[in-house]
Amino acid sequence: MTGFRPTLNDVARAAGVSRAAASRVVNNAPGASDLTRARVRAAVAELGFQPNESARALASGRRRAVDVIAVTSGAGTGWLGTHPYFSRVLAGMMPVLEGADAQLRLHSVGRDADADTIEEIAANATLGAVLADATPAVATRFHRRCSRVVSMVPTAASVPGMEADNIGGACAAVDELHRLGRRRIAAIHGPAHNPCAIDRRLGYLRAVEGLGLTAVGADGDFCREGGHAAALRLLEQDPGIDAMFVACDLMAAGAVQAITATGRRVPEDVSIIGFDDSIAAVCTNPPLTTMRLPVEEMAAAATRLLLDGDPVSGLRQRFPVELVTRQSTQG
Repeated sequence: MTGFRPTLNDVARAAGVSRAAASRVVNNAPGASDLTRARVRAAVAELGFQPNESARALASGRRRAVDVIAVTSGAGTGWLGTHPYFSRVLAGMMPVLEGADAQLRLHSVGRDADADTIEEIAANATLGAVLADATPAVATRFHRRCSRVVSMVPTAASVPGMEADNIGGACAAVDELHRLGRRRIAAIHGPAHNPCAIDRRLGYLRAVEGLGLTAVGADGDFCREGGHAAALRLLEQDPGIDAMFVACDLMAAGAVQAITATGRRVPEDVSIIGFDDSIAAVCTNPPLTTMRLPVEEMAAAATRLLLDGDPVSGLRQRFPVELVTRQSTQG
């Protein structure tokens, strides 16, 4: 029947059990035999039943909430609100949640988070989770346990996600530096395991190859200190470098400090383009030209998907990356 949405009563009838027994199975509560669980799960699959998350939250005494999961080095959650990227994720989510009678919960997990940690967060999810930064392993593990998840970074093919044009943004940055007359364009890359860093590295390599330039790069680990150290290494190895594409603004801020410490001027001697358009871009001296990643818009879209129900497996929403010109390329 068109528009038919099965209820828990329908599941109970199809499985030949009481509504209470069906509820225990659907909510992963104790008190149901293995046979009952098997029959209820078969009925759920046959009918295409989707639990009402608001009702589940009320029944369990839990508030409706959207969880935010960040893969970190284990520094806890206190720093998330002040980090240039994660603060923008939260800023994008909060206006959407206003008036939705929903909380926002933060979780910081290690890169090699064990299955029990991810399972526990997924088991307690109500409206679902936004993966602000997650490895494919973490995303896949969560998605297997809870389909109500949206990733802000590329992960597994089955996990719904927001997809920014990181490759195209990196290419555009190199093209802009080349247009300005720069011919020795180095790159400072992010962590080798990070999906966004991987795409930005690929975009840089494609651009320099297409322009007939030589690729010169170093890793900066998405932090100011890493960008500073990488810029010093690059300038020591190749003093003729006249431009840098830096895969995040924090690293670019460190690179500016390193360049000026060597007596060079930005942008007269070395032009720099960062990536993100975070608060770090306007706090450097000079302010950074950067590729704007629409983090707030992506986070808002991810939150709306969760509020609307279970996102379709493999769904992608794509967002452009735009050049924002400031003094680090124009003196």
